[in-house]
Amino acid sequence: MKLPPPLSPLTCFTQLTRLPALPRLPGPRLSSALLGATALELFVLTGRLIVYPFGLTPERGGTGPAETGAPAATDPPTTATAATTALPATAAATPPVVLLHGFIDNRSAFVVLRRALTRHGRHLASLNYSPLTRDVRTAAELLGRHVEEICARTGHGRVDIVGHSLGGLIARYYVQRLGGDRRVRTLVTLGTPHGGTAVAPGAGVHPIVRQMRGGSSVIEELRGPAPGCRTRFVSFWSELDQVMVPVETACVDHPDLDAVNVRVTGIGHLALPVHPTVAAAVREALEAPEAGEDDATAAGATSAA
Repeated sequence: MKLPPPLSPLTCFTQLTRLPALPRLPGPRLSSALLGATALELFVLTGRLIVYPFGLTPERGGTGPAETGAPAATDPPTTATAATTALPATAAATPPVVLLHGFIDNRSAFVVLRRALTRHGRHLASLNYSPLTRDVRTAAELLGRHVEEICARTGHGRVDIVGHSLGGLIARYYVQRLGGDRRVRTLVTLGTPHGGTAVAPGAGVHPIVRQMRGGSSVIEELRGPAPGCRTRFVSFWSELDQVMVPVETACVDHPDLDAVNVRVTGIGHLALPVHPTVAAAVREALEAPEAGEDDATAAGATSAA
């Protein structure tokens, strides 16, 4: 399988026949990096709390069919808030990008990534699923209805999706188990527990958190065969992500999937969707040619922060 062009200055893409082992870093260096990443996580968390209220409502510009003149396929579900930006002329040849946040979050998590993509003329749509959603499968069905509405409104047959944490797991379930691969060209995940994580705060009180644990029914379903899946996967994972335990669980490791892993160094879980270098790399991943076109591979490893 040919790989997308390099997403510098991040790490190389790795073909997923077998996941690479993490290098053993000297103790003091790792401690220093972990301390810096933790400080950045606290800074990002503070910023998230400040902007969170602004992500609870739809963006200006609305989601109605008046944006393009085409009727919407379905009304936005009452359990979620759909939001889109106007479709610029330069984005006519590229599919819309759907942004899907993580657990107990909203579209405000993508403020940096949104800016990076809109500067390059991408049509963006975001979906706020309810924090009371109890099942990944239910959220994936909601995502599917949202994607159909976007395709009907914009005239595009396919979309790209960027999902952070739980959002990436919901998007993968839609693609792999609900036939969403016919609609999703590229799925980019940021710190998503593809293999299940041992760290699941609130698992005792929230069913959807339990589904992110290793060995859950959802994780086991995603381990099942997925022959002919047409979606390309790009998974960003960080060696300092303390929510993904082990850290390799944020990699896509499936023999039937066209998947590439991008290793990020120096930042943690919350910083993945807001770090400018990661945002630039995500944009490059979405612009990469599809399978069958001239692709290139990259080598080496650098820090993203």
